[in-house]
Amino acid sequence: MASERKLGLFGAIVTGLGGAIGFEIFALLNYAYFDLGGPSMISALAFCGIINLITMLSYSELSAAIPEVGGEYTYTKVAFGGFISFMAGCLRWLASIFGGALAAVVFVDQLGMFFSVFAPSIQEIILANISVLIVGLVIILVILAIRGVEEATTLIVGTFLAIFIIFLAMSTKYTLTPQNIVPEASPTSAMYFFATAAYLFPMFVGMRALVSAAPQIKNPGKNVPRALMITTVVLTVVYFAVAYVAVGAVPISGEITGDEFPLLNLAASAIMGPVGAILFALAGIVASVSSVGTAMMVQSSVLGGMSRDGYLPAEIQRVHKRFGTQYIAVIASSLFVIFFGVSGAVAFLGYAASFGSLLVFALVNLSLIQLRRKMPRMDRPFKAPLYPLTPIAGIVMSVLLLTFPVVLRDVNAESALLSSFGMVAIVLVTYYLRMVKREIDFNRLRVAVGGICFGAGVTLIILAPVIVPSSLFNIIIIVGGLVSILAGILHILASTRKID
Repeated sequence: MASERKLGLFGAIVTGLGGAIGFEIFALLNYAYFDLGGPSMISALAFCGIINLITMLSYSELSAAIPEVGGEYTYTKVAFGGFISFMAGCLRWLASIFGGALAAVVFVDQLGMFFSVFAPSIQEIILANISVLIVGLVIILVILAIRGVEEATTLIVGTFLAIFIIFLAMSTKYTLTPQNIVPEASPTSAMYFFATAAYLFPMFVGMRALVSAAPQIKNPGKNVPRALMITTVVLTVVYFAVAYVAVGAVPISGEITGDEFPLLNLAASAIMGPVGAILFALAGIVASVSSVGTAMMVQSSVLGGMSRDGYLPAEIQRVHKRFGTQYIAVIASSLFVIFFGVSGAVAFLGYAASFGSLLVFALVNLSLIQLRRKMPRMDRPFKAPLYPLTPIAGIVMSVLLLTFPVVLRDVNAESALLSSFGMVAIVLVTYYLRMVKREIDFNRLRVAVGGICFGAGVTLIILAPVIVPSSLFNIIIIVGGLVSILAGILHILASTRKID
């Protein structure tokens, strides 16, 4: 309804920045700087901004043409139908799960940083009870989410920008160590550069909140594309500047490894003193709490939408009688956040959140291509320039960022990718069994068997090193898993067209 559209261009920009500027900058810079790219991490950030800008052009066209609730899920549903849209929703849900878990870990980390300035003994207690604090945080936020408590997005964005501006202004009086931010011209350096970009990519994906808010934005055909472009540029410039100063203030050395303190907190302490350390720790706490709450609401929204369309049990979209929120979906999602959050594995969670988002970005670009072919006369207030080069470039870049961390045999990336595939396989089995329940026939039964084979194959590959230590038997089990995956894919491809 037109009366519901209350956000102008400025409100849309604030929404995009509010979704993007958060805990990620406190969590992801460490591993990217100290373990992957070194100073070239700054160039990787700029590269992420370019990739994000390319895909945001596709988002702009789709959101202007289809300004409805659901975002990526809705775009893929209109373009491809049920199965692909279900996959997009599933991947969006997974990325939010891992992102929420990472935010919970960052909350505990920044809480410890806050007390480290004036009460180190309390920091030790905090670090010794990480799991308890994560569980407590999620439970509190679940209660608030069920009650429908809203956050002050404009205030949070304004506070963050103010803190970053103060940090950058004070850095002008601090002697920064010159750094070579351009990666070396070698294959190995290139692979590390792409791996660093893949790991840092979640710092940008939060601006999709702007797309989700399209139904509340005035004149979405013009304001959404403009807001997406402005938000992308502002975000890239801010991240680049903050990272450049942080790297110059904390050069890599044998004494500083980043294992004990986050890069951004170290830089703030060096440039601004104890006040900076406290200020950035508080900002990290607020950002992480806000992000965990937002992640759970996004997860419940995605699950509720898929339940509404019949892909998941109807009980998931059950609404609380008093507060009007989907409490079953909120509680179900929170359990996954707790499960992954108590692991405390920042690098693993960062990669996992990135992989899910990159796959969603690839599907969005594919949806743009499909809709241009399928609905050439659709009203498009905004069209992505340089079509089809724009969406193709977005797809290629997403695939590259997915590939290089695994090629480098980064253990965190491999674990994240396999865990993501395992969870997707489980949800796929649920989807196909749900479809069989609707209408039992040979075609749907074949698809269900395909989903089960795929899930079983992924599970075998994940568990192979744990089940059998011997490398020979590992290879046998992995080959068996690959065969099972191939069988599942063949079953699914043979039947998907008829189902959709």
